[in-house]
Amino acid sequence: MKRSKTMELGVGLFVLAGILGLVFLGLSVSGLNNGLSSTSFSLRADFADIGGLKKGSRVTMAGVQIGKVTSVELDQEWFDARVTMDLNGELEGQLSEDTTAAILTSGLLGEQYIGLSVGGAPDMLEDGDVIHDTQQALVLEELIQQFVSNMASN
Repeated sequence: MKRSKTMELGVGLFVLAGILGLVFLGLSVSGLNNGLSSTSFSLRADFADIGGLKKGSRVTMAGVQIGKVTSVELDQEWFDARVTMDLNGELEGQLSEDTTAAILTSGLLGEQYIGLSVGGAPDMLEDGDVIHDTQQALVLEELIQQFVSNMASN
């Protein structure tokens, strides 16, 4: 059977499309393609416990990714975790100053990310502002420890 150049070219293009699809899927799953616009602004939030949150984690609002965590460090004065986030620039001036930030988990044991909920205050957050209303991460080990302690005391 002779192989035609057209068939070989078609198979080659099909394989190339498959490889490009896998690369796109890998970038989407890894979070390297963060979906931010070309402009962004920065906000900071301090948490008592961040659990497994790390640099590069998602920041979402209503389930939609609007940014990512750019740094996680220890506040040397209050010994809280200081988290800095870069958010989509289109949202600058649209988040009220009483916006809340909570560390959430995807599924039971999934990755941790920050979820923002907008309040109703008339003043808006600008680049470099701090979100004061935060909720720390829910740590599964602490819940299990409390459950075991309660069962042992009963």
